[in-house]
Amino acid sequence: MEQGQRAPGRARQRKRAGRRQEEEEETQGLDGEEQGQSGSGGIGRRRKGRWGAALQELWAALLLKVGGLPLPHQPGRGCGHREGGSVHALPPVLGGELLEVEHFRTIYHMFIAVLCVFIVSTVVVDFIDQGRYVLDFDLFIFAFGRLPTVLATWLVMFLYTLLVPYKALQLWAGSYHTVRFPRLFTAILWGALLACHATVLGFYPIYMVIQHQLPPASRFIVVLEQVSIRFVMKSHSFLREAVPGIIHGPSLPPPAMSTYLYFLFCPTLIYRESYPRTPYVRWKYVAQNFAKFLGCLFYSYFILERLCIPVFTNMSKQPFSIKTLVLSIFNATLPGTFLLLLAFFAFLHCWLNAFAEMLRFADRTFYKDWWNSTSFATYYRTWNVVVHDWLYYYLYQDLFWLFRGRSRVAAMLSVFITSAIVHEYVITLCFGFFYPVMFTLFAIFGVIFNFLLNDKRKSPIWNIIMWTCLFIGQGIQVCLYCQEWYAQIHCPLEQKTFWGLMTPRSWSCRS
Repeated sequence: MEQGQRAPGRARQRKRAGRRQEEEEETQGLDGEEQGQSGSGGIGRRRKGRWGAALQELWAALLLKVGGLPLPHQPGRGCGHREGGSVHALPPVLGGELLEVEHFRTIYHMFIAVLCVFIVSTVVVDFIDQGRYVLDFDLFIFAFGRLPTVLATWLVMFLYTLLVPYKALQLWAGSYHTVRFPRLFTAILWGALLACHATVLGFYPIYMVIQHQLPPASRFIVVLEQVSIRFVMKSHSFLREAVPGIIHGPSLPPPAMSTYLYFLFCPTLIYRESYPRTPYVRWKYVAQNFAKFLGCLFYSYFILERLCIPVFTNMSKQPFSIKTLVLSIFNATLPGTFLLLLAFFAFLHCWLNAFAEMLRFADRTFYKDWWNSTSFATYYRTWNVVVHDWLYYYLYQDLFWLFRGRSRVAAMLSVFITSAIVHEYVITLCFGFFYPVMFTLFAIFGVIFNFLLNDKRKSPIWNIIMWTCLFIGQGIQVCLYCQEWYAQIHCPLEQKTFWGLMTPRSWSCRS
């Protein structure tokens, strides 16, 4: 009887031991190649796994030895952020994978389908109106006109940002610990550098934009993406991160020119000596992202051509009424939302990921899941992580330190006001007129919503409210800016005065 009871128990033990052995062999075989079905297969897989691990370690060591770069995909090395004087490492997360989920790919396909509808409607309308297909991109050609002037301006700004701040840091680092009055020397040198910044990165792009009458898209390239904003923020981060190390370490040399040059092109505004790197470049992925970026530009062209220009071209010729304004705002909600999503996808996803891939820059957290935000506070933090990090570490924390840590609200409001002024500066210079719609929505309503829709709101209803506010805000911007654009054309100022330039023409233009 005892033998009968022991037999099933031994059988169960043998089955469990067999399953454990199979699981161990499968786990050990993940690093190696398949060696067949023979009895020595498990040993071969284990040996191959050890060889695979050894080869990976050897390859990583070669990358570190030859390139002087951090090991790829290793958290705790490379890119980090400063908080309270310490550096916290950023894991090399490929943030672009957020939009690679199957559900998001379906939404992406829906946007492509809408673009196809725009193209088909353009062809049909042209055939009905004129009996032939008229394919003209006059608006596109006008918006990106005078590109040689833009490239020449960019080259001047780039060479200045590359050479002058770096040489100033070298001069200061070599003399700071030897001069008799180091503080006076520092004040004179950085004062001269600040004056050069104001001249070359401040007044020069404004002069080029106004003097050469650059069209809107070319102005955006000069002012926002390439010159006045990006280079200022990058040079500031470079100096801020390099100077403290030289002060506290007299024997520490300034950063190498190659690391600073890499920083000027990589898609981040926080300077570090090294960043997480990917092992190779996927050129097909780069080409796909640039193609998507161009597709977004043509998508925006069709939206403006079909949904905005026909509505707002002759609006200034009609009698003004509140009803017409409200209807125009709601009619502009759809194209405004499309333009917002296209701007996000084109720049924060396609453009930055293309440059990150070319430079093997592994930290792709350019944005987070802002579309799931239930508060505007979360939306501001996740919409554009690249700019948010710079504002937080170099503006908010510094202001909070100046306020002696007593008022977080004052520091936050200062950041909001500064950001609103910069946004309004870009819009004013690119469109060629002053109409503080962006400043009002950002500095007034944005601050109010930041307190009302705060992080305590977790219900999905608040996500609906956030999207509703975004829709209405985009409609207001598209409507009012389009009205002002055509009012400037139909009712130009006879005599340019200060108050005439400050007063929107759409308020009085009824041609």
